[in-house]
Amino acid sequence: MSPASKKNAPRRKIPTMARKPAATAPPPVRPADASTTAEKVLAFLLRGAPAARRDKIYAFLQLTRMDRPIGALLLLWPTWWALWLAAKDFPPMGPLVIFTLGVFAMRSAGCAINDYADRKLDPQVARTAGRPIASGRITPKEALVAFAALLVFSFVLVLFTNTLTILLSFAGAGLAALYPFTKRYTNLPQVVLGAAFGWSIPMAFAAVTNNVPPVAWLLFIANILWSVIYDTEYAMVDREEDLKAGAKSTAILFADADLVIIGVLMGTFLLAMLLVGTRSALGWPYWAALAVAAGLFGYQQWIMRDRARDACLTAFRHNNWVGLALWVGIVVALAL
Repeated sequence: MSPASKKNAPRRKIPTMARKPAATAPPPVRPADASTTAEKVLAFLLRGAPAARRDKIYAFLQLTRMDRPIGALLLLWPTWWALWLAAKDFPPMGPLVIFTLGVFAMRSAGCAINDYADRKLDPQVARTAGRPIASGRITPKEALVAFAALLVFSFVLVLFTNTLTILLSFAGAGLAALYPFTKRYTNLPQVVLGAAFGWSIPMAFAAVTNNVPPVAWLLFIANILWSVIYDTEYAMVDREEDLKAGAKSTAILFADADLVIIGVLMGTFLLAMLLVGTRSALGWPYWAALAVAAGLFGYQQWIMRDRARDACLTAFRHNNWVGLALWVGIVVALAL
């Protein structure tokens, strides 16, 4: 072939590999009910952690709900009610520190075992699909290890109390482990949650007085009522998805009578707390706090009147102010 023919010959196109776009890291998974403020605090605290471990540490913090402190506060207030009522004044520093640390440890342990139990259910619910096990950032085995470690830490704390408190702690650990599995067999898992959350009440009385008087059990029953109230509000957020997934809750059981039944429970809780006040001979600051709690309950009913999801979640979180108001009332009444 002549040079001219080579020059005019069409050039063969050499196929080239399509260039793949550079891989980008997936955005961080954020549970729908996380607290923005708590997330910012955790991000600030983790700045000094090794970069390679930061995501894993944060996933464990999410597993133990450190990004959602509202649950720990709802457990803390009844514990502090009990400590102040048992001591009839400012409680001894030892039990106060032990039970405050124990509240956060046991709540975190309960959340770890809850996510383990719900590992197949959570991916089906929008609000819980971002949880660490559901999103694959924590393995079920790692969750069990975290649960066991937190349980051991809590038991070590209890060892600094007395024999009665130590014996009571075994029942508390059993309730914490049992609760997550009850939502598969009963529509009343919130009752078991209330018993698990409220078991710190007889333990607190035992730690301070080495005795569990009748008023402690009355306060325990009141806390179960309160737990059913706020956790039903919480369950109303996921009611439709829970029905599809086969989960059970009081929100499903109460159906369209939910607001009426919650109102009855609110009234019964306030009556129980009134009896706690009379048995403990509390003065006017406590009665004022009880009136504030009644007003807060009324506000919750108002914002939930249309059963909107965001409104139900707001009402749930609003119970933090109920617990705080009653604690302030107890503290001031005892101080006077």
